[in-house]
Amino acid sequence: MDHLPSRATTPAAAPRPAAGPTAPVGLDALAYGGDYNPEQWPEEVWPEDVRLMREAGVTMVSVGIFSWSLLETERGRYEFGWLDRLLDLLHEAGIRVDLGTPTVVPPAWFYREHPEALPVSREGVRYEFGGRGAICHSSPAYRAAAAGITEQLALRYADHPALALWHVHNEYGVPVSACYCEESAAHFRRWLAARHTTVKELNAAWGTPFWGQHYNRWEDIRPPRLTPTACNPAQQLDWARFTSDAMLENFRSERDILHRLAPGVPVTTNFMTALSQCESVDYWAWGREVDLVSNDHYLVAEAERNHVNLAMSADLTRSVAGGKPWLLLEHSTGAVNWQPRNLAKRPGELARNSLAHVARGSEGAMFFQWRASRYGTEKFHSAMLPHAGTDSRIWREVVALGSDLTSLAGIRDSRVVADAAVLWDWQSWWAQKLEWRPSVELDARERADAWYAAGYDRHLTLDFAHPEADLTGYPLVLVPALYLMTEAAGQNLRRYVEGGGTLVVSYFSGIVDEHDTVHAGPHPGALRDVLGLTIEEFAPLRAGQSVRLTGAAGDLTADGWAEWVVPQGAGTLWTYADGPTAGHPAVTRHALGTGSAWYVSSRLDAAGLDTVLARAAAEAGLPERELPRDVEVVERAGELGRYLFVINHTDEDAVVPLPGDGVELLTGSAVRGALDVPGNSTRVVHL
Repeated sequence: MDHLPSRATTPAAAPRPAAGPTAPVGLDALAYGGDYNPEQWPEEVWPEDVRLMREAGVTMVSVGIFSWSLLETERGRYEFGWLDRLLDLLHEAGIRVDLGTPTVVPPAWFYREHPEALPVSREGVRYEFGGRGAICHSSPAYRAAAAGITEQLALRYADHPALALWHVHNEYGVPVSACYCEESAAHFRRWLAARHTTVKELNAAWGTPFWGQHYNRWEDIRPPRLTPTACNPAQQLDWARFTSDAMLENFRSERDILHRLAPGVPVTTNFMTALSQCESVDYWAWGREVDLVSNDHYLVAEAERNHVNLAMSADLTRSVAGGKPWLLLEHSTGAVNWQPRNLAKRPGELARNSLAHVARGSEGAMFFQWRASRYGTEKFHSAMLPHAGTDSRIWREVVALGSDLTSLAGIRDSRVVADAAVLWDWQSWWAQKLEWRPSVELDARERADAWYAAGYDRHLTLDFAHPEADLTGYPLVLVPALYLMTEAAGQNLRRYVEGGGTLVVSYFSGIVDEHDTVHAGPHPGALRDVLGLTIEEFAPLRAGQSVRLTGAAGDLTADGWAEWVVPQGAGTLWTYADGPTAGHPAVTRHALGTGSAWYVSSRLDAAGLDTVLARAAAEAGLPERELPRDVEVVERAGELGRYLFVINHTDEDAVVPLPGDGVELLTGSAVRGALDVPGNSTRVVHL
């Protein structure tokens, strides 16, 4: 019997309503400021805060994100007086407001009334109130309460002269995204019915004949809770999609209220696109739903060259925004407080980090938070106004950065000029991370990091793209990890190569379809034709085992993974010299149409990957840039001209050739032919 409970839900593919403006209203400068939590301080401190904000050059602050309990003190009892006074104070000082809907932390009274709205872990443990983000996103009570406080805020502040931007919720998916309670189970079944239509179609998509998992009724389907062995991977993949969509339904609900009651004010929510910080949200889908894409980014403090991950996150955020300007809504002035070792930023690093985001498309630099907290879990998190006060290095750097951003106001609404694209898909990442893959060394994020770093070290500015996106205009497209690939994506890549593009694909890509079902025929199913090869068998390597690849351009070294590659039209560039696949092709190139598709079948080390990408980039016609390592050069172009950002992450001074003459905006100096960039500093040239 194919029966579904009748309760309705917003479909995951609900049409997008008319969007609002895409830039903060009334902000005629780059956004500079941070989360302002005045409720943590006596009201007599507020005027001093505002005075110091003006000294620092602050143009916008985020307010009210965690304030639900103070705005709605009991159900239906609202206390807006303090927020009225605060917004009036900020407006008088000329500071714009990014006003939050405080729905990331419902008040204690809400959980007293609705304890069932607390989320349940996969192990069946219900979380308690006392942190943040303890939300079952399928809870009708939560949805109604969130809509209620959002409506009250919109009714009261839609016309407030300080209002520049609406900030819905906070960091969806952090720290809890999925809830495994019975309400979520019922919501999951409704979502599945909308996606698969019938139980018969769901059985086909999930491959339920395996291990006797066939379903006759929707009511028999549960979330992928803890099982004694690996759970159905297609079920887990759909659950990951559902989890992202359930949160997105809540965002849409609040956004639509704000659009209706406060038209003309853009709506955002702060993403966390860094692949180390939020894994549960499909930002390709979410990017289409916000008026302005915004992002939070926090360095992995202990990581060597963590500025590369910063650049990667900024490029990914810009790509989610469709290449349009976006906004860095949070990062840190110094150390955070939640990593194993919270390293402080070195002198000058605050400005370099901020301007690196601006170089890659952000329309400003915002921080968490304005004034350092004295209590709570984030009291050791850095702030614009630190515990040390205004007689401190951080404060002096904050003031200097405010001045620098004022000098860069002309870059607003300009676009980043990219050289090449990297394909990335959150859903493929989710699928590859599931249990029982051929090797624990198959790590999509590790490959994405490695391939991005290789492009960064060749001084390429990289966009990211969905596998089914239009790739026209990119001379080079990199595929570091795309285990899940639809037939449509495969055809898209074939058209790209036939049209003259250069495609470089890493191993274990094109293996399964959108249901985590292996494509029919030999691997790599969706990529066989474009790559001109088949893979007879995977050959994972032992821990610590490496292999040597030999070719006309010299030997390469790899580890972790190998494959028995059988060319079907592709030529061999490097061959395995040893290991289980000795004598077989390792790196191939397939000429197709007027382009070419390269395949790398093992995990090359950094030097080997650079060798391969150098040859592919040269074939794609990309220039070889003679620049020092860790000196990044990024161009933004707009109606007022070209802006070249040069960021020196090294201790050594650098000289960078320029494509023309111009003015260095941070110093006001004229420059001709070349630019001197001191160590650990940034320069911006208006060409």
